[in-house]
Amino acid sequence: VQLQASGGGLVQAGGTLRLSCAASRRTSSNYVMGWFRQAPGKEREFVAAIRWSSRITYYADSVKGRFIISRDNAKNTVYLQMNSLKPEDTALYYCAADNNLITSTIQSASAYDYWGQGTLVTVSS
Repeated sequence: VQLQASGGGLVQAGGTLRLSCAASRRTSSNYVMGWFRQAPGKEREFVAAIRWSSRITYYADSVKGRFIISRDNAKNTVYLQMNSLKPEDTALYYCAADNNLITSTIQSASAYDYWGQGTLVTVSS
């Protein structure tokens, strides 16, 4: 599975961005796609994830209420709508995918087998 992320850029605090991640294919009905981010000098952290078939979503507390993850079945694409952006949201954002993830592992980067290249989001104050 190949993942292609796009949509990053420079935005002022309070602004919005939408990230996209197109998958070359889905491998099962239990497919999960997620977004992680990594700021300079920090570890990669979970942002959001969505179960493809049920559309159940998961969010990190730091983005809950500001970010929305969604998917387009026809395009095999997952989106991350980022609203009310803060300077602390500045990071390289990665999309990831895997099959049959149990809920307890969805926020763990090590649980995902497939990764896209990062797309840089910079939020200025």
